[in-house]
Amino acid sequence: MRESLFDVLRDEELNRIRIHYDWRTDVAALYTGREWDDDMRWRDYNRAFTLYSVLTPNAVYHNDLESRALFEKHGLTDYLERVIGLMRKGRHLLLEGFYWKKKDIRFINSIHSVKVGVHNRSQVVVMGGIRRHDPNEAEFDVLIDGMNLGRGMSFKNVAAHVPCGGCKITVHAPPVELDDLDEVGFLAYANDRTRNATGPDMNYPAELADVVRTHFSYGFAGGTKGYLGPTGRPTAWGTYHAMKQAVRFLEGSESLAGKRIAVQGLGAVGIHLAEYYLAEGALLTVTDVDPAAVEAFRRAHPDALIETVDPDAIYFVDADLFSPCAVGGVLTPERIPRMRFKIIAGPANNQLRASSQEEEYEMAALLDQAGILFVLDWWHNIGGVMTGYEEYAYLEQADMEALMARIERICREETRRLLEKAREAGLTPTEMAYRLVEETIYGE
Repeated sequence: MRESLFDVLRDEELNRIRIHYDWRTDVAALYTGREWDDDMRWRDYNRAFTLYSVLTPNAVYHNDLESRALFEKHGLTDYLERVIGLMRKGRHLLLEGFYWKKKDIRFINSIHSVKVGVHNRSQVVVMGGIRRHDPNEAEFDVLIDGMNLGRGMSFKNVAAHVPCGGCKITVHAPPVELDDLDEVGFLAYANDRTRNATGPDMNYPAELADVVRTHFSYGFAGGTKGYLGPTGRPTAWGTYHAMKQAVRFLEGSESLAGKRIAVQGLGAVGIHLAEYYLAEGALLTVTDVDPAAVEAFRRAHPDALIETVDPDAIYFVDADLFSPCAVGGVLTPERIPRMRFKIIAGPANNQLRASSQEEEYEMAALLDQAGILFVLDWWHNIGGVMTGYEEYAYLEQADMEALMARIERICREETRRLLEKAREAGLTPTEMAYRLVEETIYGE
């Protein structure tokens, strides 16, 4: 049997798993169960039934000992312990899993912290995006991705002044069919069960949020028909101002004119960031795994000095600044010594190849030794979550102009404060960033 939490659910005719972890006592507790039948009509969510309805008269509930016995039965005790070990390493609070057998959709919300999401008069307790992973990916890699992103969201939400804990949803499934209201209804139901305000991330179209809001729930923000629209532009706006403050910190002037900037990824965020850089007179070297995206960007800016390179070459180009705008884990011990950038600041999540704060400190030290000023991503790629919360909290009264001004102010002032305090303390900005917010996350 392959290593999978959800295969155990499938073979035991279950559809729920919950793994609690208390990092203060190092105690983990499991729950598995069957909470609905296989022919569930998810298209009827919030019509024929709600979160509080009894979904089946044949419910099954397994406590911690019974759930662990199921994993032992399938020879997966060691795998389960590896998953709990990931939670231990990152001090994660909860994994919430929902399985829909009919379409083999494996939904898991990696909830890192709820510390700032309680006692705030909001139904939402956590905020974090929803992304899809291909069914052929190894489940353990998907869990690593979700936990790393969920941990980052806890700190990002504090940096963004958003009153919600941090989480990230990863869905192991084929591409979504937006006209299949059972599939979309299942995603809406599972998200609402975790008391999360989310928005489409990698491999989910922005239109998913439109369908969810139209038929099921306001738990999804963003989308093409949302009150504020997609979050790529405000996310890029925050990183743009953080980069300017990093340049100011090193050189005394925040101007980017004439700087050569390497931009990795021209997707929903990267394309806006590249345009902000161009507008200030920067010279760009760009790449994307989709050649069509690069060609479209060059056609849109025919008079700009834009160089293009293959995706694997972007890390080692001769440029002043580097902005990763795509996948995470791109800053590795193998790549860092070969990089020639002065500053790295980009909106991609989890740029350091690490799964804990301690590992991030080690990676940040390597960057410092290489003479590279690195501004940790969650400190400034806050525009997306700020947009999501603005829309969730205020709906039609959400104000994009005021939001963009707030994003600029926070990213400018807080990046400057971070870099100055790091220099005063003799620490990397990464370690200082955690010191500034971890009491909020982990303190009493």
